Amino acid sequence: MSMAYIAQPDQQQKLEWLDGGTLAMLLDGQATDGNLMIGRFDVAEGEAPPYHVHTREDEVFLLIKGTALVWCDDQEYELSEGGIVYLPRNHPHGYRVTSKHADLLMINTPAGIEGMFRAVGRDLSTPRPEGFEIKPDPAVSEQYGSTIVGPPR
Repeated sequence: MSMAYIAQPDQQQKLEWLDGGTLAMLLDGQATDGNLMIGRFDVAEGEAPPYHVHTREDEVFLLIKGTALVWCDDQEYELSEGGIVYLPRNHPHGYRVTSKHADLLMINTPAGIEGMFRAVGRDLSTPRPEGFEIKPDPAVSEQYGSTIVGPPR
């Protein structure tokens, strides 16, 4: 049974992510009874995940600040500040941040993909191991229903 969930910023898990960015876990499946995951990326120009397909969840990106290019089914779109994009499951997609900085809200339904972010990223509350580097891992992605189908765009 779902219940109300409240977490202040200092209670939200923060992960180190690709290219020196961070991902704050605002809501996860544990808080939403598996229904919803919401994360907030703070990333720099050039940040781009591999081109990939989600088989379990639909995804929404809201670009709070910055600009980005978004690809879905090999169509390219420009996303400006305040823009939003819906990426249905089973459609290959990716993005690349084109501004110096971007603040990006990601919403996934149902939840579950947060496991991949936690497995590949690093919790910022833990010491950073020497030589640590974040690299997309196809095996971990597959475990969470995401298939890498190409390099970053």
